Amino acid sequence: MTTATTTPPITVRDRRFGRNGSRDLAVQRGKARSTTDIVGTAFFTALSLSFPRGEAMFIEAVKAHREGTPERLREEIRLFIRQEVNHSREHLVFNRMAAEAGYDTATIDARVERLVQQVYDQPAIVQLAITMALEHFTAMFAHEFLANPDSIATDAMEDRALWLWHAAEEIEHKGVAYDTWLHATRDWSAFKRWSVRSLIMLRTSVRFLKNRSQDALALLEQDGLTGWRAKAALLRYLVARPGLLRRVFPAWLAFFRPGFHPWDVDDRALIAGYDEGFARSGFADARMEPAAS
Repeated sequence: MTTATTTPPITVRDRRFGRNGSRDLAVQRGKARSTTDIVGTAFFTALSLSFPRGEAMFIEAVKAHREGTPERLREEIRLFIRQEVNHSREHLVFNRMAAEAGYDTATIDARVERLVQQVYDQPAIVQLAITMALEHFTAMFAHEFLANPDSIATDAMEDRALWLWHAAEEIEHKGVAYDTWLHATRDWSAFKRWSVRSLIMLRTSVRFLKNRSQDALALLEQDGLTGWRAKAALLRYLVARPGLLRRVFPAWLAFFRPGFHPWDVDDRALIAGYDEGFARSGFADARMEPAAS
């Protein structure tokens, strides 16, 4: 296993997806689809619906602890914020398309708003710890999506370009919230740091899986898959085939190791592979801001 030990350079890729009618979930919903495609669409749409409010919370949690950080980390936080703002913008477009396709997204958005408000009601250091835990979730999913896109993304996910872009940048900044946490808790004992982050991760994991599953089931109901059949299909999708949760379980477990750091696993090759693939696709990228060396 190779390690990077610190966050590699972060690049802001200011890309836009789904404009000019290139995305039509309404047409997709009208096609004959396998159960796997229906469940995959519901789960990833549920994820997307949580991103704009969730990522705004991530930004605020990290910004609250930016004062006094080393210059390198301060620059990484700035670029982290730029990336997250862009992610929120693009998922707002995706979510609007989902609503236009006939999905009732307002109920899910209201539930996400309530959940995020519960985080805002916590002390700032707890908000940062929750952000650190959720950033680990997004990084785990991003790794699997880039490493195994065909097994994670179903045919129904015509927005693959959006998810690949988001995944690459989530991996790229996966250490920023964690390093901000290390700085914010620099006066804590190693045991206190470990115990608090472990407890927060356990609690956050339960809430994340419960809430995203609830949202996915609400979307499945709108596609006509209900009751125990919907629950069984979602469980099969997440655990058996393609088995996203099963695949990320070792990475999730690694978070509880004393001395853990997100860059214990150096997956910069996945980011490079994404950038090379995007360049080969022939699309121009006029707005990119690399980190200062």
